[in-house]
Amino acid sequence: MNELLDELSDAAHRANAERIRAGLASGAVSPAGLRAALAGVPPAARDAWIDRVFGLTAIADDDGRGLPRGCVPYLPCAVDTLLRTIDLAAIGAADVFVDLGSGVGRAAVLVHLLTGAAAIGLEIQPALAAASRELAARLGVSRFTAIEGDAARLAGGVADGTVFFLYCPFSGERLEQVLDGLEPIARERPIRVCCVDLPLPPRPWLALAAPSGDLDVYRSTYRSTLPARG
Repeated sequence: MNELLDELSDAAHRANAERIRAGLASGAVSPAGLRAALAGVPPAARDAWIDRVFGLTAIADDDGRGLPRGCVPYLPCAVDTLLRTIDLAAIGAADVFVDLGSGVGRAAVLVHLLTGAAAIGLEIQPALAAASRELAARLGVSRFTAIEGDAARLAGGVADGTVFFLYCPFSGERLEQVLDGLEPIARERPIRVCCVDLPLPPRPWLALAAPSGDLDVYRSTYRSTLPARG
């Protein structure tokens, strides 16, 4: 009896995922509607459910080959961690969410769909950057941009970014390089830096605002010349 109920429940979640995917592609599902649909999925099933909504399959076996020293292969961030990121960093439609090491675009696209924020993915692997563009096209997402290249060198060039997200893409010298690149942006406007499983080296212009287990949200401390967004 329990197995039958589990099968019926799984079938219902699959059907719901297909319905939501069609609604996203047609523009019929709002950020609030997607959040409500996610809330109706058991936490343990949310990652598989989003992958079904997004039409994502397994990453190719050659993922990570040829990565520069200090980089790690793509690993999708848990949906519940992204939900906490949205809430703790107070991400809204006026924000520009920048995912450093964005892989297939799963996190950036999901944050956009849940908040309305513009999203930018920086990804060094060409195949993953191409997959993220395909994902955005499949869901009819227009406010997502995939930039192919080294996030450690490119992050500082995303001058309109307001939220920078790092899910353990690299460490050491590359992480130092990212923070050095973000400092000039923080001088111009308040930014948030969200890190999952990644302790940041100290910077006097960044203050830990919202620690939450594996997630740390930092806010810049400069008095900027531009108004905050989000």
